[in-house]
Amino acid sequence: MAHVLIADDDADIRDLVAFKLTQSGHQVAAVEDGLAALRVVRDQPLDLALLDIRMPGLSGLDVCRELRSAPGTASLPVILITARSQEGDVELGFAAGADDYIVKPFSPRELSSRVNAVLARVER
Repeated sequence: MAHVLIADDDADIRDLVAFKLTQSGHQVAAVEDGLAALRVVRDQPLDLALLDIRMPGLSGLDVCRELRSAPGTASLPVILITARSQEGDVELGFAAGADDYIVKPFSPRELSSRVNAVLARVER
């Protein structure tokens, strides 16, 4: 299956997402902030990044913009996960280059379905 990065400063959410994706057969790398996320992206091949928007240091939006600006990661699928649900927040997420946007709280089944949908689009 896919190798997925999860970056979220909330350990409970990070663990829940990691558990669900591992249960679905994916390999998971889980980190607590944006700088650690960029280190993982540079150190190992990934198929997808799940980024919380509100993290200390670099936000998920910052990480997404950084990924989009680098030739080696410009096409890496990114899903933003956040409690920010206003229309303007969603627009900012897509403007930063996100492929999808999931609002907390979310269903683990929905998360898994969205991950699989994004991965399926990339494989085509």
